[in-house]
Amino acid sequence: MTVKTARRRAGPAVVLGFIGAAVLAGAGLLGSRPDIVAMGVPLALLAVAAMQRRDVDDVAVVELTPIPAGEEGTVRTEVTVTGDAEAAELVIVQSGRRTRRLLVPVNAAPIISISRTLHSGPVTAVKASVRGFSEDAAALGAASPVVEAVRNVAATPHPLPALPLSSRLTGLHGNHEGRRQGQGGDFRDIHQFVPGDELRRVDWRATARMARRPGDLLVRRTNTMSDASVVIAMDTADELGTVVATWGSGDFERSGATSLDLARQAARSIAAAAIDAGDRVALHVLVHGGRTIRSGAGTRHLARVDAAIAATGQAGEDVPFRRTPPVPHGSAIFVLSTFFDGAASDIALTWRASGHRVVAVDVLPELDRTRLTREQQLALRTVLAEREDVLHDLAGAGIDTVPWRGDVAAAMRGTARSMR
Repeated sequence: MTVKTARRRAGPAVVLGFIGAAVLAGAGLLGSRPDIVAMGVPLALLAVAAMQRRDVDDVAVVELTPIPAGEEGTVRTEVTVTGDAEAAELVIVQSGRRTRRLLVPVNAAPIISISRTLHSGPVTAVKASVRGFSEDAAALGAASPVVEAVRNVAATPHPLPALPLSSRLTGLHGNHEGRRQGQGGDFRDIHQFVPGDELRRVDWRATARMARRPGDLLVRRTNTMSDASVVIAMDTADELGTVVATWGSGDFERSGATSLDLARQAARSIAAAAIDAGDRVALHVLVHGGRTIRSGAGTRHLARVDAAIAATGQAGEDVPFRRTPPVPHGSAIFVLSTFFDGAASDIALTWRASGHRVVAVDVLPELDRTRLTREQQLALRTVLAEREDVLHDLAGAGIDTVPWRGDVAAAMRGTARSMR
């Protein structure tokens, strides 16, 4: 990112030169001291000469280059100032909170800005503006427009030992018990030998006991080991913090962990657990034009999913869900939402009616209700009661709800044991 400064103007040295010459001239005239008046003449001449010179170019350029973070929870940015000026005044705003004003040499070593992040997702790591100056600050360039470096901060995942899966697995290779006939799974049945069956699968005991005619052979058939299809659907309509008093204010510095922080953490944890089990993962952001990543497996696919999750921010106001994203047959779908809005629950109910295994992941954080007025407390109780009705409707439709709070691994493990 580069921005050049514009026109040149007089600096503080010129102003101080004129002021000093005027003060000395006034003092000399009042005291009838021509020597004091003569002392101010060089200052005035130097100031006039500095204003008349145009051969010095005060152009400066600021460049912001992201560099890998050295510590978790921080973002590092390389700030480089180049140009034709002697030096530059650099103003840096880190993470929208701390402002630094520096006088730096031009074309020198870069400055490393280290910013601590309070939230995951898209974060403005650094904002910077530069102004070059020359001739000992007698000539100043105009301040440049502000440039910024936006970084996508990944959430720290929770290890999940098990995930709820669909009861209708249709994959051909994997680590889960499937419904099709194959190899590697549990006992399926005893069946008459047909062309294509392997002789090593003949069950001689069953043949001796159950064969009806001489020459009949019975084989022992098993289920195949199948992979699963996991779909992560993120609702980004709301970003609600732990401190209820900050809802709607946009003050994410004092809000605590937000619902989107938990949603990004839950999405990354689910994706990592599915990929580790050899399953396929797809991602859908439930807004019009939201990011969609098709189903895939492997570490490279997980890196793409993680990058998309880290780049997911809050949707704009009044952004509706235009359509239900397509999902593979027999998928286990995780809907991540606060469930204040009925749109996410409607999509979850639609997927459940289509026969998919649906898990509602509640990403509303633990609420801090301090500093609320009586009216705000009443409003909060009302919206929470409406949310409970939505969650009750989901449970009635056979959708499990997992709150992303506390021991989420145990909650997910308990949900995985239930068959839907």
